[in-house]
Amino acid sequence: MTQTADKAETFTLTDNRTGKQVTLPVMKGSTGPDVIDIRKLYAETGCFTYDPGFTSTGSCESQITYIDGDEGVLLHRGYAIDDLAEHATFPEVCYLLLNNHLPNAAEKEEFESILRRHSMVHEQLTRFYSGFRRDAHPMAVLCGVVGALSAFYHDSTDIEDPVQRKIAAHRLIAKIPTIAAMAYKYSVGQPFMYPRNDLSYAENFLYMTFGTPCEPFKVNPVLSKAMDKIFILHADHEQNASTSTVRLAGSSGANPFACIAAGIASLWGPAHGGANEAVLKMLEEIGSVDRIPEIVRRAKDKNDNFRLMGFGHRVYKNYDPRAQVMRKTCHEVLSELGIKDEPLLDIAMELEKIALSDEYFIEKKLYPNVDFYSGIILKAMGFPTSMFTVLFAVARTVGWISQWKEMIEDPVQKIGRPRQLYTGETKRSFVPLAERG
Repeated sequence: MTQTADKAETFTLTDNRTGKQVTLPVMKGSTGPDVIDIRKLYAETGCFTYDPGFTSTGSCESQITYIDGDEGVLLHRGYAIDDLAEHATFPEVCYLLLNNHLPNAAEKEEFESILRRHSMVHEQLTRFYSGFRRDAHPMAVLCGVVGALSAFYHDSTDIEDPVQRKIAAHRLIAKIPTIAAMAYKYSVGQPFMYPRNDLSYAENFLYMTFGTPCEPFKVNPVLSKAMDKIFILHADHEQNASTSTVRLAGSSGANPFACIAAGIASLWGPAHGGANEAVLKMLEEIGSVDRIPEIVRRAKDKNDNFRLMGFGHRVYKNYDPRAQVMRKTCHEVLSELGIKDEPLLDIAMELEKIALSDEYFIEKKLYPNVDFYSGIILKAMGFPTSMFTVLFAVARTVGWISQWKEMIEDPVQKIGRPRQLYTGETKRSFVPLAERG
């Protein structure tokens, strides 16, 4: 891995307890904030840093994704997300994240062929689904089935073998839409649909999800294009909770299938992958454009626990660049499906208008994020809300596996072992049972 940091500059701390000065290297990336290298801080001072949520801590060096939250910038390997969503296909973005360059025509054809060849799952794996209750949440099914892949594909679990790492990456990217579609089919009691090699990645997913053996299923090109963009917009997002989970699990030497299952489990949390579902629920609860003034007043009231979902972001302090692409896609999908009077969209448009013009929202930098529109699109396409986070996982798998691969190949990376600020009891003498009050 190429080291991009420059340690020429330093950062000096003064320990007020002892008066000792500690000099720490300052590392410079290719862009973005400088980073203070604190690896020797404990040895020099006897202190750790305290950073709940790791919001001020860089856990790794990465060349995959760059985010400038203040400016609303998201780059994958240097390419702007809106350029990729407008001009590339999801498999091209997958190739980019894995290989650090966009594929040429021959590489694109070969990569898409590899994904098609790996899109089927082991036939015995299909029986695995019958062990779940019919009403099991699709994310529970996805997490369990992906974790079970290591029991079916022993020839790609040796993380020390670069060939096996590559095969595992291809398998996960290719099979995750099949596994996700099967989870949906199982939940509605319909037969599984096998992937077709004449369809694109997004087309195949829609075919396996909504097609049936009873009649030919023609994939709507507008919907497949929208699905492709949704996948692109969710492909990777730097060191978020689920990606950090994948890296942490992988740092112990766990196989890639187990690591991706860990990422899926983390994504399942409503504060992470369930945000678009929460947006849809909020819009449904608002019910009418007439109620928006009341809702906005509540959002501004610091004594009211209510908060608008789909506004603001942990990282972005500007307009989420993915949201602009998603907004355009939302209109295209609703127009194609003939949905002209969609109350939820009317509410969303009015909320967006207020958020971009109201001084309170501007001051607080509460701009619409990618989750604000994606739930409306997915609902219009026919996906139940229980599948929303599953679709997120399908898209994010390539980001997870790319980050995992980079972590494995990084000679500096160690097993993850965060430290703590202990505030519990100090050493106590053991009290015999008969003497305890």
